[in-house]
Amino acid sequence: MKKLFIVTGEYSGDIHASHVVKALRSINPDIEIEGIGGENLKKAGVKLFSDQKKMGAVGLSPKIVLDHFTLGKRVVDYLTKEYKPDLVLLIDYGVFNLNISKFLKRAGIKVFYYIPPQVWASRKWRINTIKKNIDEVLCIFPFEKEMYESYGIKTHYCGHPLVSQLPARAARDEFFEKHGLDKNKKLVSIFPGSRVFELKYLMNVFIKTAEYLHKKHPDLQFCVSHAPNLSDSVYDKYLKNSPFKVIKGENQALLSVSDALILASGTVALEACLYQTPMIIAYRGPWQFYLIYLIVRCIKRVSLPNIIADKYIVPEILQGDVNVNKISYEIEKLLFDKEYRTKNISELGEVKALLSDKISSKEAAKVIAQALS
Repeated sequence: MKKLFIVTGEYSGDIHASHVVKALRSINPDIEIEGIGGENLKKAGVKLFSDQKKMGAVGLSPKIVLDHFTLGKRVVDYLTKEYKPDLVLLIDYGVFNLNISKFLKRAGIKVFYYIPPQVWASRKWRINTIKKNIDEVLCIFPFEKEMYESYGIKTHYCGHPLVSQLPARAARDEFFEKHGLDKNKKLVSIFPGSRVFELKYLMNVFIKTAEYLHKKHPDLQFCVSHAPNLSDSVYDKYLKNSPFKVIKGENQALLSVSDALILASGTVALEACLYQTPMIIAYRGPWQFYLIYLIVRCIKRVSLPNIIADKYIVPEILQGDVNVNKISYEIEKLLFDKEYRTKNISELGEVKALLSDKISSKEAAKVIAQALS
């Protein structure tokens, strides 16, 4: 019986991994699978070597570094001395996974990487580690295949998992009725991020923008998306005197029924793009982090729709430019300039088409099954 070991580090990776496992079992139900993951992998019948709790922490505190080091050593020892898998599948979570890939390669274990680190965005030198230690990259963006192959790395383009996993567009009237929204008014929704520091740097300016736009255009209504991983108290700090509705745990439905979006950068921009909802990206953080970003970045565009299209479709407002006037100007254009809005929606549709009609998890499973046959 062939053995597969999967390493994920975060909730999203656990979801993607579970879809791959289900697709893989439909091709070959006899593969033995263990891994590091969460509830989704567990429900898919994978025996967990460890859960993701210690891996989900972010930062460089001594405890986090020690936890990662200890887990890395434990998993490498287990894989090289005891389990001895035919293949290890790494999913996302670049720092940890690239580290252990060195030891796995040394031990002669075949290693595939699904959803590889975004080396095209920053720290491109990491591609050398991938070339040395990864047998095949299963990439999710069309431009990645050409880039990896130019370095002599065996690569298979699987398509983006969001294309098949994203829920269908919500019914607007039902959603508006459920949340007490006015069906006759345009809806602008605010997604301030899912990390505490993002709210610290973005929430106030986003709320002030909404207040300004609402005063200028009383026929607009606004909602704030509450990231489910953050406590109510984090949001109350910014929203206790705000008149705007807060909606928790319905991110994708809210993205799909909005007329325009004010977003912090991240995967949410790609989700909005797949719904073809016009948006602006506004992002800022501590200046020292921004300066480091300017040094290590490989491309000037920030949002995924713009990177995939290789042109500016989504307005990007960054760091010192993040203010009420600039955000308001771009939102008004998206809402009230009909020609500009139509063109914007059409270009978002082109990005969706570029991500292919492949079902990413099935494509990845097919490659893994062939390697294990």
